[in-house]
Amino acid sequence: MIAKLAGVIDQIGPEAAIIDVGGVGYLAFCSTRTISRLPVVGAPASLLIETHVREDHIHLYGFLDASERDWFRQLTTVQGVGARLAARIVNELHDKVGGAAAAAVVAIPTAPDADPGSAADAVSALVNLGYGRTEAFSAVAAAARRLGRSADAGALIRAGLQELAR
Repeated sequence: MIAKLAGVIDQIGPEAAIIDVGGVGYLAFCSTRTISRLPVVGAPASLLIETHVREDHIHLYGFLDASERDWFRQLTTVQGVGARLAARIVNELHDKVGGAAAAAVVAIPTAPDADPGSAADAVSALVNLGYGRTEAFSAVAAAARRLGRSADAGALIRAGLQELAR
């Protein structure tokens, strides 16, 4: 597995960058936030990488900081959230509700005193009610920040609906 790339920026696109590492160009998909923070073409750069291996492809996802990579990892464990969607959610959560709220969404399932599926279940319920996945994640993030780590799925759903009604 590839965990980090350090080299020179070869190309930057709207959704990915190519990092030249010793003459080999690695395509790393990145959030718009990461893309906007990359140095110019020809400059040295380092990206933390999350490697996704599937039956039909291998994709690299690049991050400038460990917290975004960790959010991404956690989000990809939620049923129905693939790697590309997780990258967009990390970007949008950071832009809309800030780092602390996004961290709250991914911290709840891993907290020892919490129901492992509470945040994921709350998001799924809101999506099933017709809200967009990003809206649902944002609402659950705000609810989790208010209610704390031990909130169950029902409480997160109710508080998430209140957030969406604002």
